[in-house]
Amino acid sequence: MGSMNIYFDNAATTRVRDEAIDAVLRVMREDYGNPSSVHNMGRRAAAELETARKKIADALGAQPGEIYFTSGGTEANNWAVFGCAENRSRFGNHIITSAIEHDAVIEPIKKLVSMGWEVTYLTPNEQGCVSVEDFSAALREDTVFASIMLVNNETGAINNIGEYSKEIKRRRLNTVLHTDAVQGLCKIPFTVKTLGAELVTVSAHKIHGPKGVGALYIKNGVKLPSLILGGGHESGRRSGTEAVPAIAGFGEAARLSFLEREETAEAILKLREHIIKRLSKDIPEAVIIGQDDSPFILSLSLPGYKSEVLMNFLGGEGICVSKSAACKKGARSRVLEAMRLKHDVIDGALRVSFSRYSTLSEAEYFVRTLKKASESLLKAL
Repeated sequence: MGSMNIYFDNAATTRVRDEAIDAVLRVMREDYGNPSSVHNMGRRAAAELETARKKIADALGAQPGEIYFTSGGTEANNWAVFGCAENRSRFGNHIITSAIEHDAVIEPIKKLVSMGWEVTYLTPNEQGCVSVEDFSAALREDTVFASIMLVNNETGAINNIGEYSKEIKRRRLNTVLHTDAVQGLCKIPFTVKTLGAELVTVSAHKIHGPKGVGALYIKNGVKLPSLILGGGHESGRRSGTEAVPAIAGFGEAARLSFLEREETAEAILKLREHIIKRLSKDIPEAVIIGQDDSPFILSLSLPGYKSEVLMNFLGGEGICVSKSAACKKGARSRVLEAMRLKHDVIDGALRVSFSRYSTLSEAEYFVRTLKKASESLLKAL
């Protein structure tokens, strides 16, 4: 069994599905014109671009004209943060975000702090969510921008973006709401209308599309300065010849993931619940972090063990998972610390994340192997 290759790190990236690969290759081979060119090949490339834009708009419940392609989620988040700061500073200089955001939101906001902006960092509750009450309490007359993610990339915790939006509208505030929905697209049910956010970030490689392409939804009527200047691509908002092959792959991945979202989520929920049930029986000391989360992400911990050691053991048995702290080597997870979990729980935390390709037999093998790890590894002193 040791030769099995099980990929349970889908929150980091997903396998590109065949239909998306076919779309990428087709555009590279056949419709390789520049979409800004006016000749036949340019028009064909432009048609590919607009077809993909509509597919992504459909998956979000948006208008195609509200979708702007970027190089990925990180660029879209940076654009939202810096664009709002540039455009809205005359209304105030207060920003709301959370302690559980992705670095692609946290780092740009840190830069704004160094430029004199004031930021309120909301901390999550035990489930890893930012409560509507806390969000509401942080809102001020001079809050011009708020950014809270839809689904947390470490714990899978789902935030109630729609209620934050209602709170802003109820108080007639001038606050633009942004949400990083990278882990939510085609995984949990939502539309841009149910979110009520003016800006929404999505990315292709979390839904079986290629890497290097994402999009920012900008609600009609919302002014956002261009992040990249040049030849006026993407309606003048994001210059640079569009990555049409990757965008076509993104479009196809979004179309299919959206069609399959209910049955995929149902299957994944069963898989996740099966693992939780097996863990409680076979490794009773295992701690499940959070609850009522996205079925695609399972954050768990073996207190007393070290994440790195567990990961290495699982890796040796052909299983790919990640520890919760995504970046800084050796540092404790910022997200799990913000949830005020015990240090031994944080230090033994693993993130297991699924996709439409994950199977029950893989789940079984994972639990068996984790049990083997807990029995054969010495607890960290």
